[in-house]
Amino acid sequence: MTEHSRRFNNSTNSQEQCEGLDEMARENTIFSLVSKEDLEAQGPSIYLSGEGMHITDQKGRRYLEMLSSTTRSNSLGYGSEEIAQVMYDQTIKMQYSGAGLYLSEPQVALAARLAELAPGDLSKTCLVSGGSEATETSIKLARQYQHQSGNKPRAYKVISRWNAYHGSTMGALSVTDWLEVREIEAPRVPGVSFVANPMRYRNPFNMDEEAYFEHCAQHLERQILHEGPDQVMAFIGEPIMQANGVQVPSKKYWKTAREICDHYGVLLIMDEVITGFGRTGHWFASEYFGIEPDILNMAKSMGAGFAPIGAVMTTPEIAETMPLFRHVHTFGGHAICSAVANKVIEIKERDGLIDNAKNLGEQFGADLKAALGDHPIVGDVRGLGFWHAIDFTSDKSTKAVFEDDTVKAVVQRIRDHGVIVGPIGTSLEIAPPLIAVKEQLDECVRVCAQSIDEIAKERSLV
Repeated sequence: MTEHSRRFNNSTNSQEQCEGLDEMARENTIFSLVSKEDLEAQGPSIYLSGEGMHITDQKGRRYLEMLSSTTRSNSLGYGSEEIAQVMYDQTIKMQYSGAGLYLSEPQVALAARLAELAPGDLSKTCLVSGGSEATETSIKLARQYQHQSGNKPRAYKVISRWNAYHGSTMGALSVTDWLEVREIEAPRVPGVSFVANPMRYRNPFNMDEEAYFEHCAQHLERQILHEGPDQVMAFIGEPIMQANGVQVPSKKYWKTAREICDHYGVLLIMDEVITGFGRTGHWFASEYFGIEPDILNMAKSMGAGFAPIGAVMTTPEIAETMPLFRHVHTFGGHAICSAVANKVIEIKERDGLIDNAKNLGEQFGADLKAALGDHPIVGDVRGLGFWHAIDFTSDKSTKAVFEDDTVKAVVQRIRDHGVIVGPIGTSLEIAPPLIAVKEQLDECVRVCAQSIDEIAKERSLV
């Protein structure tokens, strides 16, 4: 035990405990999303407790948590005794059954429930431990299907989109183009290419949004032809991209993309790791866009932050082509995690939380636009359900982005006022737990408006 850990364990002074935790974090932790500059300026953020919509950090500060954690996983908030009891009960009964060869009772029950909830004919499930694993699994599934079905025995190529994020493992990173994480040592997994992504507010060609969405869909078709249709096995996309904050395309975009994939025998992989399980006011955003993917990925809110779990779903036609899916993750379908996911589904259905996200989300979006839409440094307010973004600009006429730290400064000021949101490119992102009530959403709107105005005035931007 280190001197710091001994001091923390033996201390009764809260300030001393705080300092001890900070020092231990600095000395022993790799910070994957915190720059050294920010760490030096602000120190590490360490949360000690959470209850409902609120969390408390190591310094005793209490916050309204409007991000569902940085990963948007905590869709039911914090401290559910109901879920804790389910975890305890399953631990005592049987915590682990292995992977691949043997199934657990909650795993079987979960697969059956997902078949009821998923759109269209998606009814075959492979359970995994998280979103990156889901991406890896879906790519592997697509490749094995194309080969064993005989449809495209030479197909190995995947088409993704500019600024996409699909995970942090090597295969998932290879279909990722998000600026924050794409700089990895070459080569990536071979056969990956990228096409234009349907961005709201700004796009690289300064086109009208609807015209640009059509351009994005046609770019997909041109890329399939360029790569060779017989070699393109899949197209992967988030129904709503997180890049630069909640990019909601038109329904026509996805309808056209679906038609293009069908025409060329390309499997459509829909990455709903963020949008799945109620975030958009639908169990899956695919429902909102009126399409059925060939393969559907999910994770994050599936376990509501209580347990690591994800899933990949496909159709019987695809699954039954393969006599054996040569694939396994050690903790895929873990009994405790599956039991949690079953309980999460039960709670969201019982308490009407999907409708809550849809109905309150519409009002929340309208309130954000009313409070901020005309602000000189706010370029766009957009979102769906309980997922919204406020996009900033230094010049409304040109939609110019801030080249300095203005966006981060706004997010920090909001935090200083007791509300947690997140920076994402040119925007800040708001993704509250599905249990949020109107009073909490109203507080978020008020604090955002106040903080944006303060930063704008301090920096002479208004």
